[in-house]
Amino acid sequence: MSTLFPDYTPAWETEDHQLLRKHAATFFTKEATPHQERWAEQQAVDREFWTKTGAAGLLCLDIHEEFGGGGGDFGHEAVVAHEKALAHDTAFGFEVHSTIVSHYVAAYASTSLKKRLMPQMASGEKVIGIAMTEPDTGSDLQAVRTTAVREGDHYVINGSKTFISNATHADLMIIVAKTDKTAGARGISLFLAEISDDTPGFTRGRVLKKIGQHGQDTRELSFVDMRVPAENLLGGEEGQGFFQLMNQLPRERLILGVTGVAMAEAAVTEAIAYAKMRHAFDQPIMDFQNTRFVLAECKTQVLAGRAFIDHCVQRAIDGTLDAATASMAKLHGTDLQVEIVDRCLQVFGGYGYMMEYPIAQMYAAARVQKIYGGTNEIMKELIGRSL
Repeated sequence: MSTLFPDYTPAWETEDHQLLRKHAATFFTKEATPHQERWAEQQAVDREFWTKTGAAGLLCLDIHEEFGGGGGDFGHEAVVAHEKALAHDTAFGFEVHSTIVSHYVAAYASTSLKKRLMPQMASGEKVIGIAMTEPDTGSDLQAVRTTAVREGDHYVINGSKTFISNATHADLMIIVAKTDKTAGARGISLFLAEISDDTPGFTRGRVLKKIGQHGQDTRELSFVDMRVPAENLLGGEEGQGFFQLMNQLPRERLILGVTGVAMAEAAVTEAIAYAKMRHAFDQPIMDFQNTRFVLAECKTQVLAGRAFIDHCVQRAIDGTLDAATASMAKLHGTDLQVEIVDRCLQVFGGYGYMMEYPIAQMYAAARVQKIYGGTNEIMKELIGRSL
């Protein structure tokens, strides 16, 4: 729960959202905050943390109840993501699983797959990720080289992916592949693969050593003649993948904006508490005008950022969020996160450089936010096209 803005309530928040906020805050403070260092050392959250979160009713909250979800709206997902950030978590792949990839399944999978798999995603029994990025392909999704070739009742998939979140625990993976190498964007298709360490042709590669988010299980994946049932082609027709991705990316970009502003808020909260406690020259460093002015500017910027993000959340709830505005949310929210966390770290002096301090973990985790989900340079290009 926010202590920085205790009297601020977004216009879109209902009583149900507010009750969820209290519940999520209690859960993550108890179940996630104390384990950040251990999760960083083992390079993944505990597998049972997924089922704990599912049992707490915090996964797939805006998926229809018919498929095991919470039946809520985007605001429910935003609340959980916000409270997770305020609890200083930089490890749990909630947003990838719940806010982003579950909606590919909900929107494009067959009814039989949804009825079988989505309740297990909501319970945390099955973890999902999405395999987009390749060693030579980042934001340019049309350039993917992974292929899927139809053979009878299956597709045979060959290729490799990198920077894949939730890759250690994933039981399900949406794979972006070319079904027609000559058709550009219209040759891309998405496949929902059920995977395990025993799946023929599937290999989980090394856990990648990142600057930050050390507790997030980010890995390489490879596919060598891996067979996926034809039923698992999302949308039931080849060549729909690029358009499916474009339709879903605004959700991803908005939740990145939500988490960016939330982590900035967490950083300011930590810096204020530290400045009141830390003494220099026989007085709290908060008594120095420079410290007060820096934190005053940071608090003001975060509140302005929250107001814009809440405008975007309302539009997502209303179904009116467009791609350009979602790109603005990602651009502004993540730029703000990097700037504010950096300024707050300075308040901590040398201790801000120590990874045992949450502010250092926030700093290391922040930088990638401007890269994944489409780089912020791509966001500017997308916004620019709407001018």
